[in-house]
Amino acid sequence: MGEGERFQLGTVGALTLSVVSSVSIVICNKALMSSLHFIFATTLTSWHLLVTFCSLHLALKMRFFEHKAFEQKAVVGFGILNGISIGLLNLSLGFNSVGFYQMTKLAIIPCTVLLETLFLGKKFSKRIQFSLSILLMGVGIATVTDLQLNALGSFLSFLAVITTCVAQIMTNTIQKKYKVSSTQLLYQSCPYQAATLLIAGPYLDKLLTDQNVFGFKYTTQVTVFIVLSCLISISVNFSTFLVIGKTSPVTYQVLGHLKTCLVLAFGYTLLQDPFSWRNIMGILLAMVGMILYSYYCTLENQQKAIEAAAQASQAREGESDPLINLEKGSGTVTDSVGHMSPVWSKDKD
Repeated sequence: MGEGERFQLGTVGALTLSVVSSVSIVICNKALMSSLHFIFATTLTSWHLLVTFCSLHLALKMRFFEHKAFEQKAVVGFGILNGISIGLLNLSLGFNSVGFYQMTKLAIIPCTVLLETLFLGKKFSKRIQFSLSILLMGVGIATVTDLQLNALGSFLSFLAVITTCVAQIMTNTIQKKYKVSSTQLLYQSCPYQAATLLIAGPYLDKLLTDQNVFGFKYTTQVTVFIVLSCLISISVNFSTFLVIGKTSPVTYQVLGHLKTCLVLAFGYTLLQDPFSWRNIMGILLAMVGMILYSYYCTLENQQKAIEAAAQASQAREGESDPLINLEKGSGTVTDSVGHMSPVWSKDKD
């Protein structure tokens, strides 16, 4: 199996792991929050990150991966920014209607495209832009219902979009710049993400729910679901870094909207959630956008691979031509040597 095939197989595995784990944790958290009334989302996320760090530390001790130190400023800044973005997304949901929150999530893709174009010089073809437009339109139709605006909620949503985009772009660029794996980056940034949310989480949850997470009655059933959620989160956090590192922040967001569609479909088929033709049409349109995005990305990656191979082949031919000509007694090489001989002789004299 060639290196390219191994990379593609790894990418497919990362995408699959991300979808399965994310859909699983949404189902688990929905049962935890809706049925068992544990509504402290930010604090729960901090526990997720803490458990993820502990599991990675154990894996490091068992030599499943190697620790690789790199610039501490980048790690600390990245970890804190990730924690802040999670907190802001939760605040955005708390201070806005569900429909406006969904619009906030939809805005992450165009914002990421804009930031990568302006600051990283990345180019997105018209085909990719078209497929992303179809995708966003479909998800919008399927998920956005009411749009109630308020100044504070809109400002929090704006901050949430910016911090999320920057954090996801950094996830990709840090892995490439410092040549660290997704596991190494997650291991080093997890403590700072967890610390940020462990400190801020109880206050944010108190602000949003008017309840104290430490005053909640933790029954056996609630505890079991919290532990299960934390265990699934290990896979969610790992696959997030893995997908962004192997693909791009935009692809990760596209994958996120696929998860949204799957969760909606799951809720309709198994949980008998309310559904309408608008939801169905939106999901189908979103799926068309995802298929087009995947198809165009594959085409462009193949084209880049062919161009890179052609350039490498030309470079090899350019290096080998003089040797071939010399062996054949080519006039060009002979003449060049003949013209240069007197110069060498003069230098020696």
